[in-house]
Amino acid sequence: MLEKILVVDDEKKIAQVIRAYLEKDGFYVVTIHDGREALLLAEESGFDLLILDLMLPSLTGEEVCKRLRRAGNAIPIIMLTAKGAEEERIQGLGLGADDYMVKPFSPGELVARVHAVLRRFRHVKAGVLADLLEYAGGDLTIDTLRHHVTYCGERLELTATEYKLLATMARTPGRVYTRGELLEIAQGALPTGFDRTIDSHIKNLRQKLEPKPEQPRFIRTVYGVGYKFEGE
Repeated sequence: MLEKILVVDDEKKIAQVIRAYLEKDGFYVVTIHDGREALLLAEESGFDLLILDLMLPSLTGEEVCKRLRRAGNAIPIIMLTAKGAEEERIQGLGLGADDYMVKPFSPGELVARVHAVLRRFRHVKAGVLADLLEYAGGDLTIDTLRHHVTYCGERLELTATEYKLLATMARTPGRVYTRGELLEIAQGALPTGFDRTIDSHIKNLRQKLEPKPEQPRFIRTVYGVGYKFEGE
């Protein structure tokens, strides 16, 4: 069964080029040019990935992404934009995008990124109900039934908060979590302002988990946004 990709760009020529490259690589592709229509289709039509331009009529790409994530929709999103500033990329990732490309871009590179994001999410889907998560060739294991974490055969003594943060991020390798999201996961509380509580939890978790905490292997910092788990 072909994987379905929704391409949303108000520049029809760009959308057509993207569609041609993706279809050549074996994907089923739908192209549209309006933000509000994109939101409706992404919510209802079972797409496997969304390629989303930011400058759209009726509803911006940022707002589409924000509303999807707020509704709990985990569809992988690759953002396209003519804005190349670092703060714009950080904002896009902070809204819940999984990858980000600045125009003009190589269609071939975009297809490669589509494959990379889908590979990651296939792995996540396959492991969502798994009782035992394994990473780094089995060096790191997370037993989600017993809440046990072992590294190279040794059990790690984690606090409940540290375990919750690790298990949540490990379920979705590569996904960037903002500090606010992690605070809500850890404490069930929304941040009320600039809060570095999560940084302290992550620092303590790294001390227990990482062979070299100053050069983390598993929990990577995404500067200006938050953290992500890398399982390779």
